Amino acid sequence: MNFVFISPHFPPQFFHFITALRERGVNVLAIGDTPYDTLRHELRENLREYFFTPSLHDYDALLRATGYLTWRHGRIHRIESLNESWLGQEARLREDFNVFGLKPSDIQRLRSKSGMATVFRDASVPHPELELVQSAAQVKAFAQRVGYPLVLKPDVGVGAAHTFKVSSDAEVDQALAQPLPTSYVAQAFVQGTIVTYDGVVDREGKILFTLSHEYSDGVMEVVTEKRDISFWSLKSIPDSLDELGRKAVDALGLRERWFHLEFFRLPGDRFVALEANLRPPGGFMTDMINYACDVDVYRLWARLVTGDPVTDIRFAPKYHVCHIARRAGRPYLHSHEEVLRRLGHALMMHTTSMPSVYQAAMGSEMYLTRHADLERLREDVRFVQALR
Repeated sequence: MNFVFISPHFPPQFFHFITALRERGVNVLAIGDTPYDTLRHELRENLREYFFTPSLHDYDALLRATGYLTWRHGRIHRIESLNESWLGQEARLREDFNVFGLKPSDIQRLRSKSGMATVFRDASVPHPELELVQSAAQVKAFAQRVGYPLVLKPDVGVGAAHTFKVSSDAEVDQALAQPLPTSYVAQAFVQGTIVTYDGVVDREGKILFTLSHEYSDGVMEVVTEKRDISFWSLKSIPDSLDELGRKAVDALGLRERWFHLEFFRLPGDRFVALEANLRPPGGFMTDMINYACDVDVYRLWARLVTGDPVTDIRFAPKYHVCHIARRAGRPYLHSHEEVLRRLGHALMMHTTSMPSVYQAAMGSEMYLTRHADLERLREDVRFVQALR
């Protein structure tokens, strides 16, 4: 099997996907925007060939690179990035090279906020009312129908970037004093806890496993108000969330693919869909899943892609695993050394150099912890993030 992997170096832990593919005999042919000699050793060792291009936004360059790799190695069987930024590019390449997977028409329907809203509505999955907007007048008219506050966000966007809340006509006028930089949607604001519905479907669309994570705060609030976020895996998924999640995944029509759905949890264990993402959960959440369940989702995915059996994998969350964020320059009460003593064997991973694109939402420093007891985990979050 010839597998073209776009941007194999980012996110940084994704080299595990390449390693898992090579273990199964796959020829991994990568295209990336960083020079080959800057790639980590484990990644270089598992690539059959690497094609450098200065910009992955340049589709003509990607087209030429994939054509070259086809000439060198024969027919391409899969093209993936597992990365939100390149979903559109990989879909175009699949169409141009007749490769299995999502095509541009699928991406347009499933990646945009307006397209997701249609999918949720048709599947009878509750979703905040939403409308495409271009002007302040349209936003105000929408507000007259659904009421303030509203959230304004790009129709296609990642991680709450360029997203903001408006609570009055005056705030709309202020926010839209300049023309919107891209296509936007206005959405009714929902006050609730964000929980996820994450997993993988096989080639027939059957869900192989699911896991849910809970966020301490909404990503929009974390970004705009510079809060310290934490998010953790749950040992069990509420029945009502599982029911809606399965309906949404079925409606999305995914095949051989990761999914990352976000919902608002409301009082009484009611759930409202926020959005769907056609990729693994962000940050280091793939590692969090591994630590929570004592599994290896990188190898599970590689087995799925190569057509090997995956039904023998037992997937049961045993722990709560938490990403605890800190921000550079903030006056924390406890030093790093005190945090290390506090966390002890519960600390699974630590980094002071979160990738720059993560930092607005996930902090510049991260402690990844694991506990069987959720309340002990929350105590650690309070300890790590306490301010002087």
